[in-house]
Amino acid sequence: MKKILLFVISFLFINLNDILAQCAMCRATVENNVNNGEIGIASSLNFGILYLFAAPYLVAMVIGILWYRNSKKQGKKIDVKAILSRNKY
Repeated sequence: MKKILLFVISFLFINLNDILAQCAMCRATVENNVNNGEIGIASSLNFGILYLFAAPYLVAMVIGILWYRNSKKQGKKIDVKAILSRNKY
């Protein structure tokens, strides 16, 4: 699992320049279309940005729900006060 995670992270950093290069191209296209009175591409681009923004939060929420349901099945109670009192410095 650690090897896969390392591979994915390194792959993302290697391709980061290609990903960032597209931002200027999209912005120029959208600005040109908005200046010509066409707002369809701009609204689609904004929807895509919102979709990409929300996706990690949805994944984190699903993981949290699955974790909660799994701990509930096992009958473990999480005592938050005990955890916090142990971690005081």
